[in-house]
Amino acid sequence: MSFEECRIYKSHGDGKFKRDDFKKLGDNVIFEEGILVFHPENIEIGNNVYIGHNTILKSYYKNKMSIGDHTWIGQCCFLHSAGGIGIGKAVGIGPMVKILTSVHKECELSKPIIFNDLETGAVIIEDGCDIGVGSIILHGVKIGEGSIVGAGSVVTRNVAPYSVVAGNPARILRKRRSY
Repeated sequence: MSFEECRIYKSHGDGKFKRDDFKKLGDNVIFEEGILVFHPENIEIGNNVYIGHNTILKSYYKNKMSIGDHTWIGQCCFLHSAGGIGIGKAVGIGPMVKILTSVHKECELSKPIIFNDLETGAVIIEDGCDIGVGSIILHGVKIGEGSIVGAGSVVTRNVAPYSVVAGNPARILRKRRSY
């Protein structure tokens, strides 16, 4: 295995931010202690949004992270928007959720995978969804309006509106119904 083509690593900064660093920041946005934000100039946050302790919002030098009005993001979440993230209105995201929008492309066996280019895909979470504690949402996934993702799930493909999914990989358990 040759490491001749390795990249020189650079810092992403310290994650410290000021409210006026954001592309858009609505009213009544709560940032709990310990939050880190990278590239806030590419982040739009609506009104009445809560972001829990020790969450990392890792935007990217391109693409956008958008968080809609009345959304609640729990503690210790990691949102990485290399491919873009769109979170709708009134979405609940449980503690320790990870939203990942990139993966390293596979390559020849003689080359370390980490040295390959990134493949990106936007993650879209539509209005009114609930993402359970510790879930992982992978690149290119769209979670339809009003859906529920069970705790600890790994979502690898799109979820139809008003679905309940769970597992690794997440599978549909049922459709939600009106009461």
